[in-house]
Amino acid sequence: MSVSLIAFTTIIRKEVVRFTRIWGQTILPPAITQSLYFLIFGTIIGSQLSQINGLSYMQFVVPGIIMMSIITNSYSNVLSSFFGAKLQKYIEEVLVSPTPNWVVMFGYVGGGVLRGMLVGLVVFIVSFFFVKPTVENPLLVIFFSLLTAIVFSLAGFMNAIFAQKFDDLSIIPTFILTPLTYLGGVFYSINSLPDFWKQVAKFNPIVYMVDGFRAGFYGVSDFQIWYSAGLLIFVAALLSVANLYLLRKGIGVKA
Repeated sequence: MSVSLIAFTTIIRKEVVRFTRIWGQTILPPAITQSLYFLIFGTIIGSQLSQINGLSYMQFVVPGIIMMSIITNSYSNVLSSFFGAKLQKYIEEVLVSPTPNWVVMFGYVGGGVLRGMLVGLVVFIVSFFFVKPTVENPLLVIFFSLLTAIVFSLAGFMNAIFAQKFDDLSIIPTFILTPLTYLGGVFYSINSLPDFWKQVAKFNPIVYMVDGFRAGFYGVSDFQIWYSAGLLIFVAALLSVANLYLLRKGIGVKA
């Protein structure tokens, strides 16, 4: 077994043990929070709303709420884990070892992806207590959930690189990630927006994630699937290159 593979599996195993050991703080709370979304937005408010694209409002919001949990957990897992490694100084030992930078990055990203996907699965199971969502294209569902988890794990990794104190951990999630998520078509179709705001929404990458994910459930989408997938692959590649550049330069990780 090569050194790179050993290092990669070690980081992955460490990340999985980290978030599964405290499952009561990492897995359970998102399930409870999303259940409240299902109850309030889906059952109480949704029962008073008309159908969207031939779907009941509850059916419509289920993919968006699942995607929201994937985004939040994949991002926060990498952000807190890599920042903790910086704070406790043991990341320096990893970086001076023969481990390539790409192995370090994708090891942490892999942990974020696994947590995001696991939480998304739990929320999907919880949704059956409120509605029975259909899955027309399971491969499309897996593809967009996996791609979304990768994109936001990479984004969390970049946030952790630049973060110098605990206060820096909440700036991006609070002022950028949360607004983008709520304005990303989770609770509404962008076709219901006025023309100006519809054009603005097209600059939000989360819109394409949610739309592609919803297409896997119900076969309906506001955008071409290939366009949404291509855009997200491009964003993932861009973030990967940027993170590797930052690691190579030692920005944010070297004193």
